[in-house]
Amino acid sequence: MNTEDINFAYKVRHALNERLDHLPPATTSRLAGARAAALARKKADAPQAVARSVVAGTVGRFFAQPFSWVMRMSVVVPLLVMAAGLVGIYQFEQEQKIAELAELDAAVLSDELPLSAYLDHGFNAYLTTNREQ
Repeated sequence: MNTEDINFAYKVRHALNERLDHLPPATTSRLAGARAAALARKKADAPQAVARSVVAGTVGRFFAQPFSWVMRMSVVVPLLVMAAGLVGIYQFEQEQKIAELAELDAAVLSDELPLSAYLDHGFNAYLTTNREQ
């Protein structure tokens, strides 16, 4: 909590305490009962503090070395996976391009294309750009 939150909590507590004397006795007794029930259900503070310090000490010792093998692997493994993925994507794209060009060459060589395809300027431009690559 920051300073503004603490000040706000103090103001709220003060405002509630000012009106405490004007509450009806039934409300006061209900509030007292609710407080007693809440305190009965409250857990002990000591075991939680010990558990927190044990866990914090274990984690602190585990990551005490700045570049332990866990930290190194947490950096290296994702980089290797990313590099393998990029290589795989590149290979897939190249295979797709080769298959497309092979299909086009097979269609041109087997004369399965209509004559209008050879007269189309867009088709000639497509053949020229694909041959240059």
